[in-house]
Amino acid sequence: MPRAGTRPTSRDVARAAGVSQAAVSLVLGDKWRGRVAEATAERVREAARTLGYRPNLAARNLRLGRTRTVLLVVPALTTEFFAGVYTGAARVASRHGFGVVLYPSPEGIGPARDPFASAQAALDGVIASSMAAEALTAIRGDQLPLVMLDSDPSGSVGAATVNLDIAGGVRQVTEHLLALGHRRFLHLAADVASWTFEVRARELAARLREVPGASLRTARAPLSIKGAEVSAEAALSGLPAPDRPTAVVCDDDHLAAGTYKAARRLGLRVPEDLSVTGLDDLALASAIDPELTTVRLDAELFGERGMEALLAVLEGRVPAAGDIPVELVVRGSTGPA
Repeated sequence: MPRAGTRPTSRDVARAAGVSQAAVSLVLGDKWRGRVAEATAERVREAARTLGYRPNLAARNLRLGRTRTVLLVVPALTTEFFAGVYTGAARVASRHGFGVVLYPSPEGIGPARDPFASAQAALDGVIASSMAAEALTAIRGDQLPLVMLDSDPSGSVGAATVNLDIAGGVRQVTEHLLALGHRRFLHLAADVASWTFEVRARELAARLREVPGASLRTARAPLSIKGAEVSAEAALSGLPAPDRPTAVVCDDDHLAAGTYKAARRLGLRVPEDLSVTGLDDLALASAIDPELTTVRLDAELFGERGMEALLAVLEGRVPAAGDIPVELVVRGSTGPA
């Protein structure tokens, strides 16, 4: 339900009817036939009547592409990755006569100042990473056509979600390390409250629970090389060799680089004493020695799919479903236990 004193939005209607925001757009725009079941359409109309929802004509003008400008909201984290997301989004946008403005949340995650005097007056829609979701409230981006990246499909505030197959990537890493004989694992987890990092932890723990004799420790680290070095050193030091993890699964490549430094400080060799994996496949992964075994995420394709989903929402279409595949890249940082 909308907050007292606020005008109900299409998101409120979607929540009340138990459907996506895209479905609400189709029904209330009278474009639902052949796309949405008749019973569902009636449920949406009933929810709109109950809530007293009236389409926002200004927002409708935006959906028609009057300004032809899209805002991409990202955290000021893993900037190399999000540069690729921007490149992919801008490529698709340009083919359709749209421009993309990149807006990093200055604190990485959390509230951000409005980059325009009125975001709603200046934008057709918003694409946002879940790690920068809180910035949306400050710029009123959650009141515009919205696509969320790296976000829980069942709880997203957006009209659509676009995700990489992060769970599949974690499974590929885990199977690779198990095949090498590793049973004692350390998860160096990003100390960031975000769905994408929750997926990593959940998948790793679930797979290892299925393996007799496997153990899993977890240490949290800031998303920085120095923060990872401190956390990894604390987690690995003071343990007798029979108890020390033989494999460290890191939430991203920066955490893996910090783990390398911690291992050297402790006199451990990678991969002879400690196998290390990352996730992203940044340029850093092939710059460190030994080169890092990691999961390659196609950032540009991610951005392309995000922009394609937003265009679908703007046109009253249901965006394409399905996660974007990822690929394990095996290099020198992993070896037999």
